[in-house]
Amino acid sequence: MKMIYPVLLYCMCLWHPVGVFGDTGEVKPVSVMEGESVTLHTDVAELKKDDEIEWRFNGTRIAKANIPEYENDERFRDRLKLDQTGSLTITNTRTTDSGDYKLSIIAGTKDITKRFSVIVHAVTASGPQTPPHSPDSVPLTVLISAAAGFLLIVAAVVMFWICWKKRAEQEDQTRGEEITYANPTYYKINAQKVVRQYMF
Repeated sequence: MKMIYPVLLYCMCLWHPVGVFGDTGEVKPVSVMEGESVTLHTDVAELKKDDEIEWRFNGTRIAKANIPEYENDERFRDRLKLDQTGSLTITNTRTTDSGDYKLSIIAGTKDITKRFSVIVHAVTASGPQTPPHSPDSVPLTVLISAAAGFLLIVAAVVMFWICWKKRAEQEDQTRGEEITYANPTYYKINAQKVVRQYMF
């Protein structure tokens, strides 16, 4: 009976190869604006010389090892780059680049599979649209409120200045009348002016 357990363990190891990982079926979404570059990362530190790598776009192979391939799809010509980790960079993206990308790496006894769903958004005539909840976007109501507040402040300053000017003019007029009435020769001078008017 003691010999059965080692045999069963050995059979289980043969049935489930050690080192096969990475193919979880998970698809990573990637979004990019048209004309920008996008990099699909392998999350591998560095590839060895004997490691095999392959990139496929919608089932068509577009890169193998460290060499991009264009025979089956000319749309990527001179726009694909692979680094030492096998990560794929697509430059000058187009809307036709949207689709499913699959990475396959065979490194010794390890198999790595990753899937990406890339969406390239078209740039409209007015330029890229800012997301509704972006920190850079300012609601229209805030701009209107700020403009209305500024106009109210300006109107208040103008009204205050007009009132102050009228009060200053009234004070000057009142002060002039007080000085005139306080002059004892005021009535005498006025009487002489009246007499002269009748004489001439």
